[in-house]
Amino acid sequence: MTVREVAPAVDADALLAGAQFADAFQIEIDDHNLDARRAAELMMARQPRWAEALLSLRNFLVAPLGLKTSGATPSAPRDMIGIFPVVSETPERLIAGFNDRHLDFRVVVDVTAPGGPRRVTATTLVRTHNWLGRTYLAIIMPFHRLIVPALLRQVAA
Repeated sequence: MTVREVAPAVDADALLAGAQFADAFQIEIDDHNLDARRAAELMMARQPRWAEALLSLRNFLVAPLGLKTSGATPSAPRDMIGIFPVVSETPERLIAGFNDRHLDFRVVVDVTAPGGPRRVTATTLVRTHNWLGRTYLAIIMPFHRLIVPALLRQVAA
């Protein structure tokens, strides 16, 4: 299955007001029973080994800066998909993400309704707060553009 980059088809201001970055990737699938939660679980429950290694390196490097390595917090247990707290959910759309000192982000997983070709779209929205957030975003962007399509392929596998 081919993953393609598409124009983000979300209301960024409603999902993350002031977002300075948005991108989206999409894949067609054969599973007519798939909903947004299951698609997000397939995407984020496990990552390719190379992506796990990058995430471990990222966590090691950002820990001294006081940045979050997960959206989980002991004070507010939340519904999680992988390391991301679920912000909202319908059968067609799951929104996950969290806010941090350097940036806020959301991952939006949309699944088209049955009846035509089924498509799963992963949209990423980011709002940076300071130079650290802008630097972090610039550094991770090449990896992000590799990881998201790899995660989407897991939905079709």
